[in-house]
This record gives sequence, structure tokens and C-alpha cells, in this order.
Amino acid sequence: MFRKKGRLLAYALTAVLMLSFVGCGEKNQGTPTGQGQAETASLTGSGSSFVYPLLNQQIEEYRKGNSNITINYQSSGSGAGIKQVSEQTIDFGATDGPMTDEQLKATKGGQLLHIPLTLGAVAVTYNVPNAPKELKIGPTVLADIFLGKITNWNDQQIASDNPGVSLPDSKITVAHRSDGSGTTYIFSDYLSSISPEWLSKVGKGTSLNWPAGLGGKGNAGVAGVIQQTSGSIGYLELAYAVQNNLAYAMMKNKEGKWVPPSLQTTSAAAAAATIPDDMRVSIVNAPGADAYPIAGFSWALIYKDQTDKAKGTALVNFINWSIHDGQALSEGLHYAKLPASLVSREEEMLKSITFQGEPLIK
Repeated sequence: MFRKKGRLLAYALTAVLMLSFVGCGEKNQGTPTGQGQAETASLTGSGSSFVYPLLNQQIEEYRKGNSNITINYQSSGSGAGIKQVSEQTIDFGATDGPMTDEQLKATKGGQLLHIPLTLGAVAVTYNVPNAPKELKIGPTVLADIFLGKITNWNDQQIASDNPGVSLPDSKITVAHRSDGSGTTYIFSDYLSSISPEWLSKVGKGTSLNWPAGLGGKGNAGVAGVIQQTSGSIGYLELAYAVQNNLAYAMMKNKEGKWVPPSLQTTSAAAAAATIPDDMRVSIVNAPGADAYPIAGFSWALIYKDQTDKAKGTALVNFINWSIHDGQALSEGLHYAKLPASLVSREEEMLKSITFQGEPLIK
């Protein structure tokens, strides 16, 4: 009888120890050393549609081990995300176009941090019947199409980059974003870097006065315009082009090489960048034979001084998980993983986030 009780007690103690080890593993997964699990909290975020496919999957995966945290992220466009986080109507924003100095000064909650979540490629996507995939579209040609100067698919400038390809005698319809967009920022940043005429007439920004074309809301909206409009050309985050089975172009990079948008060519563009302390950087038209020229970062926008301890802790823990364990979801969705050297710098940024002057994590 005593032996039986002894065995039962031993089994019970073993089970408790095993649960303790499992609990410790879950608690520390993606969480900074010394930081316990956050209290129950509900977070709201808004902004970039560029990052939405990845961020949405990260949120779903994170919830599996953190059921006490609810995160609602709306794919509203980078412009809306910047506006809402600046007015403190959401807990965090997301953008693919870094905020300007003027925008940062106008925020209601003090200093906003730009914390890179991922990096991806903007694909030049088209719907041309019977045309092959991976048409070659040179920098000047692309700018002239979006300026409304090249209006037909069999234009000699397009044909000269695609010898042997039969191009239709049909009208080009430009598709672009109708809302404030970080994808637009990356795309127009690129066009401004390669076309003096684009720079002087249109420039770069999240919202533009477009010289030509049809607008769609979000990357999904532009994808819809391209799918429904024969002869159209637009720009999409690579994940949306792949998910919608849309053809996309080869682009000539700074070294004169034709390259497709891909994980490898996007990573090559980032590898050449010098990233400042505030993380606001452009990687368009980057040097390097393998670099894709229309690529960029997507950032989370988070106030350095949080006003709610439970929410602030939950937010910092999630972002920390996102830049560590959450990167495992990146490549399957056609985003490049964050470089390890950049992640270590982001860890220090997260440690600088405070509540009433005290760091939320250590």
C-alpha cells in the first residue's frame, strides 16, 4: 500500500515538473529574457496592405500559444495606419513608407519608433493576353508607361527589350493605388530615382496625383483591377501577384542585369543598404548584380512611451516574437527574412519602450 502511494506521488511530482518545463518553454518562446507572459490584452493595429499576408499569419500563429492576447489588424493602407497611430486611435500602425520628419513631429503620443517587420518586393504585374510571363520592362519604359507617354503594348521601346516576343496592338491601362499606400511609396521612390521627369512631375509619396490610370484600394484592389482589365499593368507586393497567379516583369537593376522579384533578389537589395539608427531607409535601385530594384521594408509604428502597461507589454512581446520565431512564416509567403544583424538592433529598440519611465522588457 505504501509502495503504491509512493509510486503515485512520484508520478504526480514528475507530471508537475514536466508541466513546469513545458510552461517555461511557452512563456519564453519569442519573449525577452526575464519577461513573463503579458496580462490579458486586446490590441488594434492598422496600415500596410503590403505586410498584411505575413502579419495576419503571424497573428494567427502567435494566438495559439497566447490565447490571452487578441490582436486585430486592419489592412487599411500605410497612409491610414500613419494617420491613425499619429492620432492614437490604434495601438500600433504599419507602413512601407517611412514617416517624414514633419509627420513624426505632429504625433500626439510622443516619439514613434519604426521597427522593421519584414522586407519584400514590389512586382510590376500585367494582364496581356498571350504575352509570356516575365516580360522585360526597363526603368525608363516603366516610368514612361506610368507617365502616360507609352500607351500601346507593341510600342517599339517595349519591343526592343523583348526580341522575338509578339506583343499585341492594344492599349495599356495603368492600375495604381487609390488610397495612401506604402507600396506606392516604394514604387514611386524607385521611379523618382531613375526618372528625372517622374521626380519633377509626380515625385514620391504614399499618395500621388497620378498622370494616368485606374485606382484600386489596397494591394488586393489593384490585383482586382489588373485581373479584370485586359491590357493592364500595375504594381503589387509580390505575395499578392503570386496568390492571384498574375504575371510579373523582369526589371533591369542598377548594374544593368535583368532580375525577377524573389526572396533572393530582395535580400540582395537589403544587403547593400546602410541602415540608420532610426531604421528609416530606402533600398530601391540598390547596387549589386543580384539586387531587385523595387524592394523595401515594412515597419511597425510603436510609441516609445506606452500609456497602458498591459497593452504595451503585450505589444512588445508580440513584435519581439514576430521578428524572431515569426520570421519562419516569411519565405512561404514570399517575404525575405530580416537579417540577423538587424534583428539584434531591433531587440535594443524594443528594450527602450517604456511605461511611466520603466522599460516594459529587460
